Amino acid sequence: GSEPGLTIMLCLAALGLLLASAVTLSSSALVLENGLPNLWSQTAGQVTELPMQDGILTPNPWNYLNRQSFYRLVIAGTDPYLTYMGTTQTENPFWGLALQLGWMKSSGRLADPSGSTTCGLQTGDAMCISPESFWGCMNYFTSALPFLSAAQQGFLGENIQVLQVPAGVEGFCSTYTECSASHSDAMTKWDAFFQALKPTSESTLPDNEKKDSILGVYWVAQMATTYSHYSAEEQSFADSWLDSAEYVAAAHFHSNLEKSVLFLNPLPSRILRAGDAAPNIADLTQEENNSLKIFSWMKNINTILGGSMVRMWKGAMCSVTTREKGKDLLEQLLTNPSFPTASFLSFITEMTTAC
Repeated sequence: GSEPGLTIMLCLAALGLLLASAVTLSSSALVLENGLPNLWSQTAGQVTELPMQDGILTPNPWNYLNRQSFYRLVIAGTDPYLTYMGTTQTENPFWGLALQLGWMKSSGRLADPSGSTTCGLQTGDAMCISPESFWGCMNYFTSALPFLSAAQQGFLGENIQVLQVPAGVEGFCSTYTECSASHSDAMTKWDAFFQALKPTSESTLPDNEKKDSILGVYWVAQMATTYSHYSAEEQSFADSWLDSAEYVAAAHFHSNLEKSVLFLNPLPSRILRAGDAAPNIADLTQEENNSLKIFSWMKNINTILGGSMVRMWKGAMCSVTTREKGKDLLEQLLTNPSFPTASFLSFITEMTTAC
């Protein structure tokens, strides 16, 4: 395999992408339970509810409830410094990651794709996250790294010494020191995000500029991809989904609960199989078919243009104003099936000249 630093950075990026892309379940009921991510009520509300061994906290990131608890605890620890983000209780950008993880679970993406174990199967070890899962691997870094960083920077009230590592699993750092060594770029950027929270909250800038600034630092902390046992169709979707993160990050997407649900609801509610061709996949909804078609279109256009569409988009996202317009445009593109894709290209051209 690849050198661990690369694996992590790749997987890290995936996190942002995951959130950004919008591939979800046939009904939002699968992503949300009582308005919150799947099984949220069973996750840890206090750090001390996580597993302990010999008096030391040793959470297990390969257990769905433990990994989802990482997000719940980070959200609770950082919310007091994000009051300028909006008026609801779910404005924290980490809600996007929590929802993404819930979607991965309910759509079967955290199970062992090789079928050699019952890890992640509803009929087997339902709360298990398989180290063989491409999605579970990518999400490891977007959950474990920010969690260890938040603990190190004092946002969790307790220090997390070590994360459990399943027998025979390699390539996943399990302590702050280890992750800082193997994934130094990513950890430095998560540290920078957590360190920016207090000064930004105390700043005298207008709220929309504070929000744009902190979301910029948040999105800098992401990158990713790796190989897997999935169909070419699922691999292609994963690649497109990763590409979409570039757009979402450049626009400083506000990955709160409400906005992330909009992006996740149209994501495919099952793993894609050989022969699946959007927009004509019979057992997926019109919205799911549309989002797959849009992801594919964005990837193809960018490939035809030699990567220049992503570069132009990043160039166009040059100010708070253009980023606000960009966020609206991405929302239209992914949630409104009748939105003309030509408008997307003309917007990029128009905004680039305005920068």
